Amino acid sequence: MSEVRPDAVRQWLTALQERICEALAGVDGHAGFHEDAWERPAGGGGRSRVLAGGAVFEQAGVNFSHVRGESLPASASERRPELAGRSFQAMGVSLVVHPANPHVPTSHANVRFLLAEHPEAAPVWWFGGGFDLTPYYPVTEDVRHWHRTARDACAPFGADLYPRFKRWCDDYFHLPHRGERRGIGGLFFDDFDEGGFEHAFGLTRSVGEAYLDAYLPIVERRRDTPWTEAERQFQLYRRGRYVEFNLLFDRGTRFGIQSGGRTESILMSLPPLARWEYGYQPEPGSREAELTEFWLQPRDWLGATDD
Repeated sequence: MSEVRPDAVRQWLTALQERICEALAGVDGHAGFHEDAWERPAGGGGRSRVLAGGAVFEQAGVNFSHVRGESLPASASERRPELAGRSFQAMGVSLVVHPANPHVPTSHANVRFLLAEHPEAAPVWWFGGGFDLTPYYPVTEDVRHWHRTARDACAPFGADLYPRFKRWCDDYFHLPHRGERRGIGGLFFDDFDEGGFEHAFGLTRSVGEAYLDAYLPIVERRRDTPWTEAERQFQLYRRGRYVEFNLLFDRGTRFGIQSGGRTESILMSLPPLARWEYGYQPEPGSREAELTEFWLQPRDWLGATDD
């Protein structure tokens, strides 16, 4: 059984936050990240970084947190009731990028580690994470690239992982009250301890480090696409779905609130602007109608013959 190394996880997570912020700021070119270091009264803290009002990114937030507590929050223990009452430490990097151009998709990524301990029992640990894409005007080339990168990140750790985690992502980022997926998916996994610590940590590193390879080529291809005010209004309308999911269903939001995390950092994932419109219906046959009728339906984006 491999040794559990939370210090190594923390070191990798802080370095990952640095790399992602540096890369996003380099792409934007006109704005850097504002940083807030914070502490949590119950134990632990974090480092929040936000880029706002950039040339490419209307808002990009990249959080690192490492919190501790005497008892697991309900959002974790309700899924693993045998762990109720254990002390815990949870750490992770979570990010959401909201571009200004409606033709550049919103993206989200998260990698995390949780360790639950009790003096009379063996420690329990797991990893979780993934990344998903929320386009407003999808392009086949971009969607295939995103899923190809996701598949390749999982491949060294098991041929079954990409289809498992893709399906989990499709099911998780689902708005049941709307009957819609949030985007075109990607990867999602949780409670992952398969193969021991080193194997599970290796998979999580591969997923976290693949995010930039998955997202930045799409940004570069679409950042200069001309857009109309009508397309901007549709982007803001669809951002409303993002808000609904994060506030109503997202486990990370619930865990952060229940564990006494920093509210400003937890809600950093929300877009700076969004809108709702009563009874909105896209014009039949339009790209706006195509989003929900085709793109948000789970499907095999790669196929058996993909390279």
